[in-house]
Parts: sequence; structure tokens; C-alpha cells
Amino acid sequence: TGLVHIKNPHLDLMEEDVLYHLDLGTKTHNLPAMFGDIKFVCVGGSPKRMRAFAQFMQKELGLAGDGEEPVDICAGSDRYAMYRVGPVLSISHGMGIPSISIMLHELIKLLHHARCRDVTIIRIGTSGGLGIEAGSVVITDRAVDSSFRPRFEQVVLDDVVVRSTELDQDLAQELLACSKETPDFPTLIGHTMCTYDFYEGQGRLDGALCSFSSEKKLEYLQRAHDAGVRNIEMESTAFAALCGLCGLRGES
Repeated sequence: TGLVHIKNPHLDLMEEDVLYHLDLGTKTHNLPAMFGDIKFVCVGGSPKRMRAFAQFMQKELGLAGDGEEPVDICAGSDRYAMYRVGPVLSISHGMGIPSISIMLHELIKLLHHARCRDVTIIRIGTSGGLGIEAGSVVITDRAVDSSFRPRFEQVVLDDVVVRSTELDQDLAQELLACSKETPDFPTLIGHTMCTYDFYEGQGRLDGALCSFSSEKKLEYLQRAHDAGVRNIEMESTAFAALCGLCGLRGES
């Protein structure tokens, strides 16, 4: 049907659904009127970057207001920033799995309440490259954990739930084809490794704690590269799992 799937029977029993961290709600806002024709959602870590991306999209789409400061729809909250440009939403998600997970739960409910159809969601942002040219764009074909497995482990109550992290392969190929128009940016498809930490989790030697040698770090990164990993960040497995379960065409 192209609709966003909500897999939570409790929502049907609620008189009102408040999207706390987006400063939106089903009673306080007319979500279908505000967002019903959204077709693309682009998410990234920094509020400033997502504001700049909204301004870029405004210019690229030739929409009125080019050059003006975009309006932050979530200004009543200090957690995330959201900007709308035509059929495109630009939203910040902060750093790490907990932060993007909270935002995605509320974004997915927003798209559901707004009755959006055929939505494509793309995560854009910085990452650490692995054996590739600096400045390259990595299109993720598979998000993997720190053991190079395509899975996202979520603790639900006291159970460990394992979810798939496969992304939309057709979308990955479409994005790769688009990259031919921008030869200044080397672009490739590869695995993206998602960690729970920026320092020890990514093998850095300059954190407040470090329990391994530089040789051990290099051996681990070589194994990651051999497994197909081409970049490392901290959100992709949660992103892929949530998008896949809720019927969103997603890419990172």
C-alpha cells in the first residue's frame, strides 16, 4: 500500500499520541495537513547541518523563500530540529543509537498519523572511512555491528531482540547512479559498521580509556575491511532495523 507500518497495537487505544521530542501531537497539530505529502526524509546528526541541507534543497528545488532562514518545526523542543522544504523533511537525530532511535520512533509515528505514502528516508552524515579515499561517499548496502554481522540487538524488557539491518538495494543502486553526475565526490557501495561508542568502540587510541595496543587496533580494522566494511559510524544498524520493520524505503 506504500503506507508506513506501525507495529504497536497500543497506539489504537490512545486518545492522543504526543510526539514529545518533536513537540508535535495528534490533538495539537493537523499532521495530515502539515506532512501528508512528504515523499523524502533526510536525517543527519547536527541541527545546523540539517538546516543548511534544507536551505540547499530550497535552492535546488527552486522554491519560494530561497535564501530565507528556514523555520524549525520542532522549535518548542531542544532535542531535535526539523525543517520542511516542499516534499522533503530535513531532521537532526543527534549522535548515537539511543538518540536516533528516539527520533525515528516519533518520526515513523508522525508519517503514519499524517498518512504519508511511498516515503524514502536517507541518513546523511560524516563517518570514519576504512581503506578508502578521504572525502568519499559510502552508500551502505548492509549495516553491520562490531562483529561485522548484519544485525541490530535491542534489549526489550529483559529479552535481547535481534533485528535485520538489510537496506533497500535498489535505492542504493539508484543513489550510485546519481553519483555519476557529481564526479568530484568518489562514491562507492559498501558495508557500514555501527558502534556504540566513538572512542574505544571505534578503536581510537586517544580516549579517556584504552585497553588495547595500536597493533591490536590495526589488526581489528583490517579484519573489518576484509569483511567488507568501508566506513564506521554510530547510527546505521538502528536506522536500518527501524526502517525495515516499518516499511520505509531507507538508505544510509
